[in-house]
Amino acid sequence: MKILISGICGFVGSTIAARLHGDGREVFGFDNFIRPGSELNRLALKQRGIRVTHADVRNAADIAALPAADWVIDAAANPSVLAGVDGQTSSRQLVEHNLFGTINLLEYCKVNHAGFTLLSTSRVYAIRPLAELKVKAVAKAFQPAGAGLPRGVSARGVAEDFSTEAPVSLYGGTKLASETLALEYGATFDFPVWINRCGVLAGAGQFGRADQGIFSFWINSWLRKRPLKYIGFGGKGFQVRDCLHPHDLVALLLKQLKAGKSNGQPQIVNASGGVKNRMSLAQLSDWCADRFGPATVTVDAKPRPFDIPWMVLNSALASKIWDWQPVIRLENVLDEIASHAEGHPEWLDISAP
Repeated sequence: MKILISGICGFVGSTIAARLHGDGREVFGFDNFIRPGSELNRLALKQRGIRVTHADVRNAADIAALPAADWVIDAAANPSVLAGVDGQTSSRQLVEHNLFGTINLLEYCKVNHAGFTLLSTSRVYAIRPLAELKVKAVAKAFQPAGAGLPRGVSARGVAEDFSTEAPVSLYGGTKLASETLALEYGATFDFPVWINRCGVLAGAGQFGRADQGIFSFWINSWLRKRPLKYIGFGGKGFQVRDCLHPHDLVALLLKQLKAGKSNGQPQIVNASGGVKNRMSLAQLSDWCADRFGPATVTVDAKPRPFDIPWMVLNSALASKIWDWQPVIRLENVLDEIASHAEGHPEWLDISAP
């Protein structure tokens, strides 16, 4: 099987490429290298015998010129929920990357009759009910409080039947539109489509930027005494996210690649670390202090657009359909990131915008 990965030199793209390559699978991919540090991953992939092409997912001619593949994994995206609204990035470029780029890949799949996997996001879920979610603080971390939780929300997390009603952010909107078009293209042109809504992905080698992974950013910044700040929610850092290592995601991808077309089972599932792999910023700070010693975290209690106090995905559907669940514990992910940070003192500067 030949597998094409878009955004192959990003953290997730490069990690799953290295893991998938071999055992009868030939992996190749492309990247436009606009992210600082991505050239490092190009060299590492080349050393593994993985072909990397310079191409831009926004350019239809670039994608049409790529060799034929049996399957496409779309890992190319601007991953920031603040993209297009932060005054530093373009809303048009966000849409071109995350939506038009997916359309170009779907056209490629139509021509080559290739299967398609979209790495989507928890940010397709409606912001307003999540922002208004009743929470309580337990051990420096928010968790849902009381009865009367919205449909699709439980102590296990946010499930696939939770609302995707706008607003979901421009970023979330592009991914949600990509999901819809992927399903439509697959049904219309008869090729298999799988969509995995991922929580926060993290591990060694992830670039130390908040928009590319809060766990890596926080650990690297704490170690190097760079500025850190609790934003919103009283400035206490109690907001919670879950964490998934890409190696666990690969286990799910392999099952989907083997299955091929859907036989009536849901094509959209959550893929996340879940409640067992959740942590607040305040708890992460305590972990960092134990590992590296104290550091200063400033406070800005003013909320940011699209921020929410608690986001943990419920992956029970993926477990039911695919017999899948993450096996890499949060503690191991954090230790892996910290060890990489200790061995790469230049990491924050390499990945700086």
